[in-house]
Amino acid sequence: MNKWLRKSFFVIVSVLTFGLVTPTQLMNSVNAENLGDRDAFEAPAQESSLTSTTAFFEETDFNREKFIEELIKQAEIQSYQKFGSKIKPVIENEFREIILPNIEKALDETSAQFPEDDLKNLTITEQPSAGHSEKIFNIKNRLTGNDILLFHVRRDNPPQAGYWFNFHYHTYHDEFQSHHELGSIYWAKNTPPKWMS
Repeated sequence: MNKWLRKSFFVIVSVLTFGLVTPTQLMNSVNAENLGDRDAFEAPAQESSLTSTTAFFEETDFNREKFIEELIKQAEIQSYQKFGSKIKPVIENEFREIILPNIEKALDETSAQFPEDDLKNLTITEQPSAGHSEKIFNIKNRLTGNDILLFHVRRDNPPQAGYWFNFHYHTYHDEFQSHHELGSIYWAKNTPPKWMS
């Protein structure tokens, strides 16, 4: 049954992302569940293959809105991958209602700062960090390799308030120093599982 679910998930992801995320990439992320605590630190992430999307837009008229929609789809996929099978079912609805619209707003605001030629070069990293690391995904310029936005989720545990997931992002404008809030989602009193578990 577990293999059937994985295969179905691969097909669904491939169809929904128009081949931007390959089963090999997805399998690498599934295998990340088996990584130990040593992987709680962020490793350099690979870029998601938005190249085919970019090539499509270069062949036809570039459409800024469709390009941003594709980035948002990829951001949602990366977020669910980060949550893993234990956290996702608990926070998925609130994430969609509260956090995802704010991610979209951040991407819209950032994209407005770039001319079309530069916007075409923005990509999303393909591997969120597992364990206790905050990284969900980065937006970077694929030509220069420079990060533009870093999207993170931090576990907060205020005294006698349970555990919360604080979603935020950092921007290159201030060298990634400030936290730009996206929202928080309550988990429970008990300690949440590790990311991607």
